[in-house]
Amino acid sequence: MENRSIYPIFDSMEPRSAKERLLAQRGVTLWFTGLSGSGKSTVAIALERYLSSRHRLCRILDGDNVRCGINSDLGFSEHDRRENIRRIAEVCKLFTSTGIITLAAFVSPTRELRRMAADIIGRDDFVEIYVSTPIEECERRDVKGLYAKARRGEIADFTGVSAPFEVPENPDIVIDTTHAGVDECVQRIMRHLATRIAPASEKD
Repeated sequence: MENRSIYPIFDSMEPRSAKERLLAQRGVTLWFTGLSGSGKSTVAIALERYLSSRHRLCRILDGDNVRCGINSDLGFSEHDRRENIRRIAEVCKLFTSTGIITLAAFVSPTRELRRMAADIIGRDDFVEIYVSTPIEECERRDVKGLYAKARRGEIADFTGVSAPFEVPENPDIVIDTTHAGVDECVQRIMRHLATRIAPASEKD
């Protein structure tokens, strides 16, 4: 019997290389991890604007725009938090394989969660950015009032207060928004990223 794929549409779709030629860029996922309030989304937004000004197509994913849409059915149990990251990683994979530079800003507190995301997206397409801003600074900012609620016991298993954050062992990039301004963080990321997103014609 002929061995046929149960997903034959994949054999008919345009390949990733065609999408990347169309966009004149290479797809990649930048995975920002760090405590709440560390500056993940702030840096991602600034990076998106920088890349857009240079005609690079980007998409930001963070807790706010994911939790109110594709993951609105999920709570904050251990199972749901894992499923939250799994779905995000699958979306990142789709964007990246379309040639889009995807900026994913999520606490993703454990190494196991980040390994899962990297495995789904593909190691060659996954850049881990650790926003290492210490908890004292994150709590001082507390722009959403989450740390205060966690300290009062109103939020259970809050990373950095009542749940641990596992520091990445070998992140590709480390930034600390306590000591570096947003523009400096963007430039540091771009020094690593420039050759990753350049189309083959620019790298040859």
